[in-house]
Parts: sequence; structure tokens; C-alpha cells
Amino acid sequence: MQIRIVKPGLLSTIQDMGRDLYLSQAVPVSGAMDSLSARIANKAVGNTDNEAVIEFTYADAEFIAETDLLIAYAGDGAILKVVDQKLPPERPIYIPAGTNIKLTNNPTGSRTYMAIAGGWDLPDVLGSKSTFITAGFGGLEGRSLKAGDQLTNIDKLSSIAQKIFDNLNAEHINYPNWSIPRQLLLPADRKSIRVVAANEFDWFDKQSIVDFFTIPYVIGQRSNRMGYHLEGAIINRVKKDELLSTAVTPGTIQITGNGSMVLLMADCQITGGYPRIAQVAAVDMPLCAQLKPGDAIYFKQINRDEAEMLYLERERDLQRLTTAVQYKFL
Repeated sequence: MQIRIVKPGLLSTIQDMGRDLYLSQAVPVSGAMDSLSARIANKAVGNTDNEAVIEFTYADAEFIAETDLLIAYAGDGAILKVVDQKLPPERPIYIPAGTNIKLTNNPTGSRTYMAIAGGWDLPDVLGSKSTFITAGFGGLEGRSLKAGDQLTNIDKLSSIAQKIFDNLNAEHINYPNWSIPRQLLLPADRKSIRVVAANEFDWFDKQSIVDFFTIPYVIGQRSNRMGYHLEGAIINRVKKDELLSTAVTPGTIQITGNGSMVLLMADCQITGGYPRIAQVAAVDMPLCAQLKPGDAIYFKQINRDEAEMLYLERERDLQRLTTAVQYKFL
């Protein structure tokens, strides 16, 4: 299966679940910003969760199916269309060769993930196909996609992917009535981000802590895959100790020297010298991934046990969904 990029959009890259075995060598995790959407797209076509997907940032992208395809997409940044026909998300879609697909704007979020049966066929770099543009490795030549790029799938499909392809194979666009209900895996309140207190939480004054949990913070224009600058109330320190560089990870919220906040994202560094006020719960990182400049969010404190419970509960739900897709084609 093969596609050709006609228009890459603002930023389109190859990502998977990232590389987490090389942090000691200062290599960022990278990977899909919204891992939940990427996993659901993969599940819908019978792939394992870690197969490479295309991460589209916003819309205004376009590609052509140079062969028959089996794809799926998930995420809130764009809607896939063929002429005026909207292609439904979160389910497998059979696309005949020669079809032109455009990504049109979805104001709900910022990122969309497209999986293909078998996954995109690109070399692993340090155990992952994820693109890390800053260092120029991973994905397709370590860069974002551009017009004219051709991408092919891994020919060896899983048994489920092959069954889905055979079941949907037709002379026209074809897809089933069922879908994987991503919305049911997300909290109703998309603007409330759950966090756990970080190591330097008690370095800040009481009013700043109150503000942190009661006043909205706005995603700034200087935001990208490395991190989001948050605009809002200044966070004041009461403890002035010098902090040596220490571990940070996607979801860490740091307080800079002028009291502003930075929420670290997928391509963030692995150490930092700014104090850490909080860590976003893993289950809410997909919500953060869909934020756009100008979006306002609130922070809600939970404890570590609650964060772990929420994570395990979602993982159980995702495993059930994998099993459900398999049962569709037994």
C-alpha cells in the first residue's frame, strides 16, 4: 500500500509510541503527542499500538492513494474528506487506488493520526520510527513530510488487518458501521487537566498554589512539540535554593525564573534546571496534545495513587477494545 503526499500541511511527521530506552544518553522520548488517538487509529486497522502513524498538525494537508489502502484516523485536528464525502474517524476505511484525500479543519483540537494496515515502513532509529526534527533523525530522513514524499506500508499484515482488508475490499470507499469510541475514554471536562504535585511543589508561596488550581492558564503562541508556554498568574517562589539539573519528562510543569510556566511535551529535554510544580497525569496528556494557542485550561490536583488507578483503568479499557476489534473478524 502506498500514498503520495500532495500537500503536507503545517507540520506532518512520522511518529510511534516513542523511544524511552535512551534517556540516559539524553535522547528525548518523542513519539505521538496524543498517544491515545494514535493507538486507536492503529487498533482500528488491526495493528499493534506501536506501529508508525502520520501525525498531522492542524489541517490543510492532502495525499493520493497510489494503491488500494486500508487506513484509519483519530484525533481532533482535522477531518478527512474525499471531495464532499466526510470519512468517519476511529474505524477502518478501505480507499481505492487513485483517490485524493484532503484534511480539512476541525476546530476542536490540533492533531490527527493516520494509521495504515501494517504500519508505515520506515527504519527504526534507537528502537523507534518517531521523528525528532531537532536532531534530524527518525521518521522519514529525520524531517517533516513534504510534497512528493511517497510512503508505503509494511507488507506483512497481522491476521486481523488482513481480515479487515478482505472484508472491506470493494470498488468504492468502504467502512463498517462500528467505531472505537475514543470519546468514552476521555473525561467530559476537556479543559480540566489533572496533575500530581511535583518535587518542588512546596517551593512556591500559598497564593501562587491557590492561583495554580483556581485561575485559568492560556496556551501561548510559543508552543510546539517540545513544550507549551502558559500565560496566566505568576508563580512566586519562597524557597530560593539553587536547583541542579534534574529529571523532567513529558507532562512536567516547570516554573521559569520570571515565574511563568512551561508544560513539557513529547520532544522535551530529559533534564532541566527549573523547579517543577506539578506533573500531568498520564491519562490527561492526550488532552494536552490537542490544545491550541489561545485555549484556556485549569489544573486539578490528584494524588499519585489516583493517577496510577486512572492509567490502569484506561489500559484495561484499551485492551478490551483490542479484543472487541478481533472478535468482529473471527
